[in-house]
Amino acid sequence: MILLHGLFGSGANLGALSRALREHFSVYSLDLPSHGRSEWLQPLTMSTLTAAVGDWLDDAAYERAHIVGHSLGGKVAMELALSRPGQLASLTVADIAPVAYSARHDAVFAALEAVSQARCVSREVARALMSEYLVEETVVQFLLTSLVRTGDGVMAWRFDLRGIFDAYLSFLAAPEGGRYYDGPVQFICGAESDYIREEHHPAIDAFFPKASLQVISGAGHWLHAEQASAFNELVLLFIQSVQGEGAS
Repeated sequence: MILLHGLFGSGANLGALSRALREHFSVYSLDLPSHGRSEWLQPLTMSTLTAAVGDWLDDAAYERAHIVGHSLGGKVAMELALSRPGQLASLTVADIAPVAYSARHDAVFAALEAVSQARCVSREVARALMSEYLVEETVVQFLLTSLVRTGDGVMAWRFDLRGIFDAYLSFLAAPEGGRYYDGPVQFICGAESDYIREEHHPAIDAFFPKASLQVISGAGHWLHAEQASAFNELVLLFIQSVQGEGAS
């Protein structure tokens, strides 16, 4: 099992899912390149990001893997399925579709840049500054998990803020058309999220003709945290069904 987190996050964001799957599978929750403790890619694009994850799978010598990706991680997972289908045993995509999205992180980038420019000396100072740009405390707390103290005592972002900003448009783009992955695919979305809408269904069907769609009530974009038990169960049951089909 390979777990891929979302934008500005790290592998720890999918910790609840990882713990739920460990007794059944070998689980690897990766820090995507330019995130967490992974190396920064130059240049960072959707293409180089996907290639780096695919190369990691090659180096790990796994014949095929079940891959779960949330948000940006879901886009990377979809691109892996479309460009390197032989590396996947199945694909689970959490609250993202194979479509182009409009920019929606302007306030987040402004908050992150403000912290960088201010050279904050404490997490509390950074939180107060970010709150001037972001109204959702949960988003502020999520971002703060990637704030670390440097050797000179200044707080800095663990991820490559400039690289992510420069790559952002490529992250928003739809996958290149004319391709499809015919393996088992499950999309899971939050009922209160607008990341997967009805008008996205034709694109899902075109790229992933065997895809199913599950909706979790009472969850938004952070469905893996907001409704962890329901999300974890859907992932586990899907993977078990895929393995059962392979054994028959």
